[in-house]
Amino acid sequence: MFFRTVMAAGLMAGAGMVAAQETVTGESLYFNHCAACHGMELDGQGVMSGVMIIKPKDLTVLAQANDGVFPVLQVVTRIDGRDPLVSHGSPMPVYGDFFEGSDAFLKSELGQPIATSAPVVALVEYIESLQK
Repeated sequence: MFFRTVMAAGLMAGAGMVAAQETVTGESLYFNHCAACHGMELDGQGVMSGVMIIKPKDLTVLAQANDGVFPVLQVVTRIDGRDPLVSHGSPMPVYGDFFEGSDAFLKSELGQPIATSAPVVALVEYIESLQK
């Protein structure tokens, strides 16, 4: 009986962890990992922007600056580290392997699949949804 109770508790705890992982959104990822530099409004005016050599971009005008097409490939590779940006003192992202991986896919602006991580997909979709 004790074993079954412990086993059931373990399964329920594991199910809770899966549910918690599923609730991670692009918006929450942005506010936890990006807003300090890029700002609460994605405008490049975060609290850390004043100390950076290369100022953060206004993420709301990426499509506008690219003839109306959201630059999916450029954004993905900047976030996941394949296209490093050293204004942080180290390549972006400064969150290590959190944004690394290839367990998810997005389509580039030209329709080709881009392998990346699930957090990057969520974050890119959030940023794309807020384009002016």
